[in-house]
Amino acid sequence: MVYQPAAGARDLLPLDVAQKRWIEDRLQQVFHRWGYHKIITSTLERMDTLMAGEAIQRQMVIQLQNSEDEELGLRPELTASIARAVVTRMEAVTYPQRLYYHANVFRRIWENRHNRQQEFYQAGVELLGVGGLRANAEVLLLVGDCLDVLGLRDWQIVLGEAGITRSLLQAFPANVQAKVRQAIAHLDRVTIDTLPLSEDLRDRARIMLDLRGKSQDVLQKVSSLGLDAEQQAAVNHLKSLVELLESERKFPIILDLSLIQTIDYYTGIVFEIVHNRDHPATVLGRGGRYDQLLGLYHPQGENIPGIGFVLNIEDVYQVLLSSQQLPQDIPASNWLVVPETASAEVAAFAYAQKLRDSTHLVIVEMELGGRDAQAIRQYASDRRIAQIAWIKADGSPTIESISQ
Repeated sequence: MVYQPAAGARDLLPLDVAQKRWIEDRLQQVFHRWGYHKIITSTLERMDTLMAGEAIQRQMVIQLQNSEDEELGLRPELTASIARAVVTRMEAVTYPQRLYYHANVFRRIWENRHNRQQEFYQAGVELLGVGGLRANAEVLLLVGDCLDVLGLRDWQIVLGEAGITRSLLQAFPANVQAKVRQAIAHLDRVTIDTLPLSEDLRDRARIMLDLRGKSQDVLQKVSSLGLDAEQQAAVNHLKSLVELLESERKFPIILDLSLIQTIDYYTGIVFEIVHNRDHPATVLGRGGRYDQLLGLYHPQGENIPGIGFVLNIEDVYQVLLSSQQLPQDIPASNWLVVPETASAEVAAFAYAQKLRDSTHLVIVEMELGGRDAQAIRQYASDRRIAQIAWIKADGSPTIESISQ
């Protein structure tokens, strides 16, 4: 019998791990520079925790049951787990809290379900306890820093505003709001043309379908929809955010007020991180503001504002593969230590440890026997090991450099 990973699971071999770590290490350096601290939450969560924010459908959660008959699930994303941890375990902290994570998540994929991947790796941040323009700008600029440090080009942020889009939908009769929303989310002009709407509302829906493009054009179009004071304030905030981002750096933004697939989860800005090199474009990650989510987990129901984003490591990896930036080999050892005789073994282990005790990382392998000198040299050459230390019984070494 040939043993294989479970359906939807996969193994990461040493080179896979080295390439994944290359990405994660660079992202971690950026997170640290911006003042974010790592949080690790449980892989297992109660189902009521995972479902509270309605961020994901129940059938997508890989469910388990323990001996107490609790409904448990493997986390399908991190925001719900972090929200639970913050409001139940960190009640005395000072805000804002800047948190980041590298973690695996699990999702049951139903379409074309045979052997579809169900374990994914993500990296992201959550900025909790503060709202407003600066917090929104910080998270978006942090996204830009992450993409730059990975050497990615041809990316852009597709930026929407869930609160504005939700309020614009209120103009439609309650019995067709859901259909209008779905049609706008899927850019479905045919449905808009066939819904029982007055011509004024049909024109409004068509304008909402076209609220995507250069920020100046989109903001001008949305302002033509007869906004009330609250809607206009949200538009003004969005305008200020775009101006701040574009003045800070060459920040590629597409404004898209039809970006409403996640409208129930987010309360303010929403965004997708898109790489445009291929067609169709690759969505590398998503994010947005969720100012009511933490209140669902808070013992007193206190709302704590939050905003964050997630990068999908597999998608980033696929984009980087063709760039030759990722490591092409596992890290080579610096030394191979070889006892010349059995009586030299103690001295050889001591010499190897002395090398490893260096103030900087030195990778040292011990020759474990069964090979002659020629085979040892060939092994060192194949593994790109820089130097061999041949150790005599008295501990004296003979150093041999290996040409690659």
